[in-house]
Amino acid sequence: MITIIDYGVGNLFSLSSSLSYLGLENKVSRDPEDLRKADHIILPGVGAYGDAIAKLRGSGMAEPLLDEAKAGKPIMGICLGMQLLFDKSYEYGEHCGLGLIDGNVRPIEGVIPDGFKIPHIGWNSLKFTDKKSKLFKYINDGNYVYFVHSYYAADCDKSVTAYAEYGANLTASAENGNVFGCQFHPEKSGETGLKILKAFCEV
Repeated sequence: MITIIDYGVGNLFSLSSSLSYLGLENKVSRDPEDLRKADHIILPGVGAYGDAIAKLRGSGMAEPLLDEAKAGKPIMGICLGMQLLFDKSYEYGEHCGLGLIDGNVRPIEGVIPDGFKIPHIGWNSLKFTDKKSKLFKYINDGNYVYFVHSYYAADCDKSVTAYAEYGANLTASAENGNVFGCQFHPEKSGETGLKILKAFCEV
């Protein structure tokens, strides 16, 4: 069973539909007990960091999620959900994250050249690093995935598994042991995204 955390922030329907299309049993849940019972956990997210981390903690799901991560259960954060996995965000202030991957979330403004639109929206190819990710077992370097973001994971070179080039190399994915993060939306990334979700559920 794959549990998708529902804490009021996230594109839950398309993610659940993608997993169901793959024939993977999944459940959208606000119940901490479902995290304990799950084989895999997905933390989605869209919107503002400060609001999202407050809602996650307020939902009662943050501590059980941390417990399951420390116990070795595979966890995947998607888009803002990935950003919540890091130590801190500097989106409209300073916010403490879950601390499951070393690094900080910073604005792409000032990192990408003038003239590049913010937010970064659209399809970009993945550039794999030397850190071979289990998420990419069914796809190839250069495959395209779909992004929507104005902030990115920084200060995390040792954890990055892929970059996307958007005027600069921006972190596309990162991981720490059993904890995986995708800045892009696999559930909106066609066949490539489905293959990434499939690979995660085989970890």
